[in-house]
Amino acid sequence: MKVRIPNSGGPGNMNQMLKQAQKMQEDMANLQADLETREYSATSGGGAISVTVDGKHLIKSVKIDPEIVDPDDTEMLEDLLTVAVNEAIGNAIKNSEEEMSAVTGGLNLPGMF
Repeated sequence: MKVRIPNSGGPGNMNQMLKQAQKMQEDMANLQADLETREYSATSGGGAISVTVDGKHLIKSVKIDPEIVDPDDTEMLEDLLTVAVNEAIGNAIKNSEEEMSAVTGGLNLPGMF
């Protein structure tokens, strides 16, 4: 059985595709480096807890309003802190996915970001 490979326009077309792929790879690397330097913040408890993470999802700062600190209710403080951290990391991930999608034209490239 013979398989017919459609004419892709010759070697010139393949070179163009390779150049486009290389450009996309460079754009993605530049964007990834930029995203890693950005900071994302979130709050919980009506602003009583504020957390900032960077684009690598590392916590940069945590601010706690002293008025919500109740030594008899540390569980509430832990919950508020967890919510703020998860939201800040979620903001970083969402932003990264949206911007990478814009660079890749919506292509799903597993393991790229």
